[in-house]
Amino acid sequence: MLFRPVLRRRPATYADIEALPAHMVGELIAGELIANPRPAPAHTQSASAIGMLVGFPFHFGRGGGPGGWWIEDEPELHTTIDGTKDVLVPDLAGWRRERMPHLPATTWFGVVPDWVCEVLSPSTEDIDRTLKLPLYARMNVRHIWLVDPIVNKVEIYRRLEEPAWQLVATHVGNVTVHAEPFDAVELDFSLLWER
Repeated sequence: MLFRPVLRRRPATYADIEALPAHMVGELIAGELIANPRPAPAHTQSASAIGMLVGFPFHFGRGGGPGGWWIEDEPELHTTIDGTKDVLVPDLAGWRRERMPHLPATTWFGVVPDWVCEVLSPSTEDIDRTLKLPLYARMNVRHIWLVDPIVNKVEIYRRLEEPAWQLVATHVGNVTVHAEPFDAVELDFSLLWER
C-alpha cells in the first residue's frame, strides 16, 4: 500500500503582508493572503470623494454636520474570530467617537468600525462581496456601503441581529440622499462620479 503525505499550506501571516511590494495592498482573510495592486484613478476618486462628503460633517462637524465620528482612509483592521486572525483594509471606515474616543497608538485598528465603505472594482468586487461582507457581519460592523464607480451606484446595508446584511437602499446616478448611518445630513452622490 502506498501512502502519500498530506501537504498542508501554512496559514498566511502578517509577515506575508509585510513582504509584499509597496504598490500592493495585502489582507488576511480566513488564513489566506489576498493581495491587490493600488486602485485605479476612478476608484481612488470615488473613495476620496466619499471621505470628504462624510468627513466634513461627521468627522469635523462642519457644514451643519453633528461631528462625533472618526472617518479614516484605508485603515488596517485587525480582528480574531474563532482563532483566525484577519487583517482587512477597507477603502474607508468610520467609528463613533463614543465607542472609540481616541485614535489608537498602533498602526492598525483593533476596535471594530461602525461603518465601512468598499469601492468596488472588477478585480476586487468578488472578494468584497463574498469574503469581506460576511466577515464584516461577523465582526459586528453596523453599516456597509458598496460603491460601484463604473455604474455610479451606492448600495447601503445595515447589519441584522444575526450576522447578516439587509440592503436598505440603492442609489444610482446623480442623487442627493440621506444615507444611513450619515442620514443627519443630505449627501450629494453626484460628487462621487466626477471625472
